[in-house]
Amino acid sequence: MQNEIKQDNFNQVYSIIELHRTRALQEVNNNSLFIAWNVGGYVSRKLEASEWGSSVVTELSEYLRTKDPSLKGYSRRTLYKMVQFYETYSDLAFTQVLNQFKLNETYLLPENIENREKQIVPFQMAQMPKVLLLINWTCHQQILNSCKLNEQRLFYILYAQKERLEVKELQRAIKTNAYESILGSRDFQSAALQETYPSSSLMFKDTAYLEFLGLHGSYKESRLWKGIVQHMKDFILELGKDFIFMDEEHKLKVGGKTFSIDLLFYHRGLQCLVAIELKTVEFEPGFMGQLEFYLEALDQTEKRSNENPSIGILLCKEANREVVKYALNRSMSPTMVAEYREKLIPQETLQHSLEEFIAAPHA
Repeated sequence: MQNEIKQDNFNQVYSIIELHRTRALQEVNNNSLFIAWNVGGYVSRKLEASEWGSSVVTELSEYLRTKDPSLKGYSRRTLYKMVQFYETYSDLAFTQVLNQFKLNETYLLPENIENREKQIVPFQMAQMPKVLLLINWTCHQQILNSCKLNEQRLFYILYAQKERLEVKELQRAIKTNAYESILGSRDFQSAALQETYPSSSLMFKDTAYLEFLGLHGSYKESRLWKGIVQHMKDFILELGKDFIFMDEEHKLKVGGKTFSIDLLFYHRGLQCLVAIELKTVEFEPGFMGQLEFYLEALDQTEKRSNENPSIGILLCKEANREVVKYALNRSMSPTMVAEYREKLIPQETLQHSLEEFIAAPHA
């Protein structure tokens, strides 16, 4: 008993440290973005008024390096990145997107800092939208480099914060078109999945990219399964960070017979088991019966009292959207169908509504 109390006390101390450390890191990030915003806005105004040209920006970079050699990250290229950052997100078009989704709050600086800024910057500068503070400067640069639509930019800002993505993970999410894959996933989910887990369409992709497996030509399901197991870290990152791998070829005993689930995961956010069945062929309606049987067995024999109903995912090489729709219409279980791609295939980005994604919690 005393050990439990002591352990609880230790955990509270750690929580205090973690809380303030997180706040400190957030403050550093906020200051970096304020610098980028204000410097970008200042230089933008000078360029717009034709007071400065490209050569002056180069001179500014050299001046800053000479003035304070400890200053890093103010190359000519980075200064133009700051200009792009300011001009993109202070533009009326982006403001209209924020207004559309009621995300038009701005981060207000303390009054003494605001007054000082007015003395330093002798013109009216747009305030930085609060939503930009959700991710760091490096991630912002990746989004600005890769996204052309304001809706895309907003999606990846929210998605990167929600999934706690590092810049390389964000880069992959953009490359694999998570924007379209997540916002279009509802069509590949059963009504039971959407009713049981209303946020599921914002958590699961309808397409997974498995180029890291090196698959090509014809191959058996066993090769696909073994490749995923060998590259489990990459596979989980492709699925989402809330997935925890539990077992491969997970055994289920029902009626004196033994059955195997290809891959078994646990989803921390939804607090449920997730069974994944792999198919190296096009989706067939008959696959659903097997998956639903596995889910029933999991819920009857392994689901704990504090856990939610199990989810089943069929990961197929191909899936006809209309066939999937018909098959899922009668499914009484939380199931979904997803396709996998053997390599990254450039796809034209389609514009989708962000209402559901934005309405979901992003803490």
